Amino acid sequence: MPTPHTPALAVRRSLSKLGDDIYDARKRRKLSATVLAERAFTSRKTLAKVEDGDHRVSIGIYASVLHALGMIDGLSELADASHDEVGLRLMSEAAKRSSKKTRR
Repeated sequence: MPTPHTPALAVRRSLSKLGDDIYDARKRRKLSATVLAERAFTSRKTLAKVEDGDHRVSIGIYASVLHALGMIDGLSELADASHDEVGLRLMSEAAKRSSKKTRR
């Protein structure tokens, strides 16, 4: 069994905002929690945890809820390499160092 932990404050805040945004999206669509839970193939209780931003709910459940709301497209972009400014900068710096070594 995995060791329980409390995620960093930034993680908890992000999940809380995601939960609030999912709740707002459900309300804008005038969907009941029961209907959305059914469309996401989860329980009403789990949907309530998602809308609360519970970190213990799997990312797969969050993804299913986003899909049921028609909002799944943004999920695949979260860690896309083209948006990873730090990673791209590090790769560029490593390439520069490597080219300097080969010129010597």
